[in-house]
Amino acid sequence: MSDEGRLIGGRYRLTEQIGRGGMGTVWRVQDEVLGRQVALKRLHPQPQLSDADLATLYERMRREARSAACIVHPNVVVVHDVVDDSGQPCIVMEYIPAVTLGDLLKEKGTLPPEEAARIGLGMVAALRAAHAAGVLHRDVKPGNVMLGAEGRVVLTDFGIAMTADASTLTKTGEMVGSLPYMAPERIRGQKPGPASDLWALGATLYQAVEGRPPFHRDTAMEVAYAIAVDPLEPVKRAGPLAPLIESLLLKDPDQRPSAEQTEQALRAAQSGESTDVLLPAAPAQTAEPVRPDEGSERRERRRGRKKRRVLVTAIVAVAAAIAAVTGAIHATSDRETDAGKRRPSAAPPYTPPPVPKGFHKVTEKKFDASFPVPDGWKVVARTSDSVTYGDKSRRVGITLGMVDPAGSHPVAHFKDIEANTKKNYDVYRRLRMQKTTFREQPAAIWEFTVQGRARMYRAIDLGFGRAGGREYDLYLSAPNTQWDTHRPVFDKFRDGFAVTDH
Repeated sequence: MSDEGRLIGGRYRLTEQIGRGGMGTVWRVQDEVLGRQVALKRLHPQPQLSDADLATLYERMRREARSAACIVHPNVVVVHDVVDDSGQPCIVMEYIPAVTLGDLLKEKGTLPPEEAARIGLGMVAALRAAHAAGVLHRDVKPGNVMLGAEGRVVLTDFGIAMTADASTLTKTGEMVGSLPYMAPERIRGQKPGPASDLWALGATLYQAVEGRPPFHRDTAMEVAYAIAVDPLEPVKRAGPLAPLIESLLLKDPDQRPSAEQTEQALRAAQSGESTDVLLPAAPAQTAEPVRPDEGSERRERRRGRKKRRVLVTAIVAVAAAIAAVTGAIHATSDRETDAGKRRPSAAPPYTPPPVPKGFHKVTEKKFDASFPVPDGWKVVARTSDSVTYGDKSRRVGITLGMVDPAGSHPVAHFKDIEANTKKNYDVYRRLRMQKTTFREQPAAIWEFTVQGRARMYRAIDLGFGRAGGREYDLYLSAPNTQWDTHRPVFDKFRDGFAVTDH
């Protein structure tokens, strides 16, 4: 190449191009003053940009150097110098013989959960150091994670990082970063915070174990819509990392775990332990659930409720996502798209997937609902507002519950049930209780364990529905020792659930 051997800044001689992206190249260079190898990042010529846009681009690059230079940590690339090359800034940094996590995933597809957890530990350590220095990365993704010798993990490319007192260097309505790893609040045009970087960490971990970003779609518009509104497709290969990844990818940044909690959970997952350690533990010690009895308190609340206006939260979120993507001049995605030609229309009625092998469909007319049930399972309990199907042992069961009219939010309903559960069981431990969305409706997910008369049980409950309408609750309970065997039943129950006439 013609640039090989060229001297930049009077001391850095280009020896080999080692990386190339859409905006620039990275070279291995020889520092002729100190006699060492370093890396140098320089931009491609940008003849299509105006002088003002070039000035902004150059300032972003200088900011990258300043942001990275103020973070001293082994998991953050070391910046040595910034020099000009014919008016263009070039960043000189440590040379790390390494591949990126993005390249590794292109080669291998996926990583074992324990290896993903090890890499995640390096990433969260870098983010903790950055956030402590007042720096948000804003472009955490597999391509910006270097995997070096002796297991070193290094976070690079702080080119769009933002300090607490800095301007955003964007026009109104612009988004900067890689779209598949942008947190929902950024899609909606809200101010990012440390939780936004942690969402991107969750998206990176999801891709590491599943082989694709969490909200992969065909177009940038659909990606943005999915990030802002759609529920997360459950992880299937994450093993002990699953609860952490799902927590990091919650829509509400206030519901996500902190960097400290994330680090604790990653350490547990690296050792093969469940990342449930991330979530609050609870009291100590006995009784046998099918479903916790909500008692007369709930029935009195239901009788006293008045109809309320249906919330439009999901519609507002969709509109914000569309508006944000339309102005996302610098956003990137896996495929090019004309965002102006595609606008999500009203969601069509949900069509469930085919009934899985080993299941059969049942229809509960009282609840205007149908769903798949494992072959051989029968009704083992029925009340005015719920029905439970269980196996022969009667230790494993799925329950469909209904609240009509629904309250303010399913999470409020779950907190009421939880209060009664604590009274009825001597040993109760909440694993998680979080707001989310499900099929464009307000939703909550609640997982917990309780001590039955003879064994420990674990349960998961998904509640969804708008205030004034119906709330449906989909619930699975099983012995804790058999949880991994029966947990997939819940996924098939949830995915196959459909409202038949409402």
